Amino acid sequence: MAKIKIKQVRSKIGCPKQQKATLAALGLKKINSVVEHDDTPVILGMVEAVKHLVVVEK
Repeated sequence: MAKIKIKQVRSKIGCPKQQKATLAALGLKKINSVVEHDDTPVILGMVEAVKHLVVVEK
């Protein structure tokens, strides 16, 4: 599996609970935090749900 880096670039303040839970499930806690995950359909779906809050690097 290929790895992707996900970086949170915007605050989760004011976002719906579901988006906050998605960020937590990805392991993102603060702005500028970076996590690395496998490039799976589940992870890509989670990233798509919060794409306005994060940046993805291949």
